Amino acid sequence: MYSTGSGHPHSVTGPISIAAYMRQCLTSPDGGYYTTQSRDRDQFGQKGDFITSPEISQIFGELLGIWLVAEWMAQGRKSSGVEIVEVGPGRGTLMDDMLRVRYGLLQDTISQIPNRIQTIRNFKPLAASIEAVYLVEASPSLRNKQKQLLCGGEPMEEINIGFRSRSKYSNLPVIWCEDIRFVPNDPTKTPFIFAHEFFDALPIHAFQSVAPSPVPPSTIQGLHGPVPLSKPTAASRTPQWRELVVTPTRPPSPTSTPSTPTAHPPPPDFQLSLAKASTPNSLVLPETSPRYKALKPHAGSVIEICPEARSYAAEFARRIGGSPLPSKTTSTNSSAQTTKPTPSGAALILDYGPSATIPTSTLRGIRAHALVSPFASPGQVDLSADVDFTALAEAAVEASPGVEVHGPVEQGAWLERMGIRERAAMLGKPGEVESEGVRRSVERLVERGGGGMGRLYKVLAIVPEGGGRGVVGFGGDVD
Repeated sequence: MYSTGSGHPHSVTGPISIAAYMRQCLTSPDGGYYTTQSRDRDQFGQKGDFITSPEISQIFGELLGIWLVAEWMAQGRKSSGVEIVEVGPGRGTLMDDMLRVRYGLLQDTISQIPNRIQTIRNFKPLAASIEAVYLVEASPSLRNKQKQLLCGGEPMEEINIGFRSRSKYSNLPVIWCEDIRFVPNDPTKTPFIFAHEFFDALPIHAFQSVAPSPVPPSTIQGLHGPVPLSKPTAASRTPQWRELVVTPTRPPSPTSTPSTPTAHPPPPDFQLSLAKASTPNSLVLPETSPRYKALKPHAGSVIEICPEARSYAAEFARRIGGSPLPSKTTSTNSSAQTTKPTPSGAALILDYGPSATIPTSTLRGIRAHALVSPFASPGQVDLSADVDFTALAEAAVEASPGVEVHGPVEQGAWLERMGIRERAAMLGKPGEVESEGVRRSVERLVERGGGGMGRLYKVLAIVPEGGGRGVVGFGGDVD
């Protein structure tokens, strides 16, 4: 039921979830958007399908590097065991800009940023404390681009968890893993994790609340079609969740011919349909949060849920704060013990989505910088959906008692707190052509009007539980 766009369709029996469709379109080794792009085509940049914040201005990555330095300082300036992890690193542009900050190429200018971060002057102690950079990347083609940018001519070798090379800025190991589960998880280490426009590409499930049916259900929708229930349930008296699934569009009418004039483009290959019966997903996923349950009684409500996003947020939290240990007593103190005696590290998530509401009907396709149907030209179109930041925060604090969450805040406000305008002023003199380009780039990143990136994009941080301490960019200062 899936076509790569190259004339070689792949078929499955029956409708499939949106998550299965997205996974096949984006990361399938046979025709996936991110995994099988040709060398002469780039998904990123003016010649690609979309432009990300690091591609707009180098200042974006530099400020993330400064945030890392500030958080490292706030946690006691650890002298060893620091790890940098980025999930979904794209072409490597963000990491490249961050590494330049940490390795001192900006030391002469960072001290000029306003007083709240003017103590960030010397990065050599941080550089000496970093043991490795880990990049979580499933695409071989993108991995090669990242290696060229970050490591230059350094050789790459295959290791048991992925691939390894050396940073062009130092002798620092750069290690690639296909999944964050392959990144070593040592409770004595201090991981700083970055996820920029990563969560929006994770597969989602969508559900709609439907009015109760007077006829009791006798089947459940399985992967290969309806499955009879051994003990049919009684007719429901309340609305129930039904999954929105992907199905092929109806074939053209037998009477139509290629010469038949039409004022409309051909329909997409696939379409969304409402499952005729409950699916395993519809029985489980909408029951995992009170936020979803509250909408169930309202027939017609639509929600999007991303289990993988919650899993990643929980994994970030456990690496920073540790997993809770089984309680041996009923005391409050013992219940807060974790597998990581001293929480350390941080995670910074930057993506687009609502601050507090549940995303609904946000699946989109992007091609050549324009919105297109997500169900046309599978494998040739980027697919994404809004991020549920509240779900990420819930998953993080539920996974580890050793962390706290700050945000989400709007990207524009966060960048301005980090000193984006002051940094821009350092890069050129008023009236210079280069300076005007820098100014336009900054305005694009912080613009809050209409659909501006400064408003649509949000920033969320997961840090060690610290009794409500301030975090730079979220209202806190560097001591």
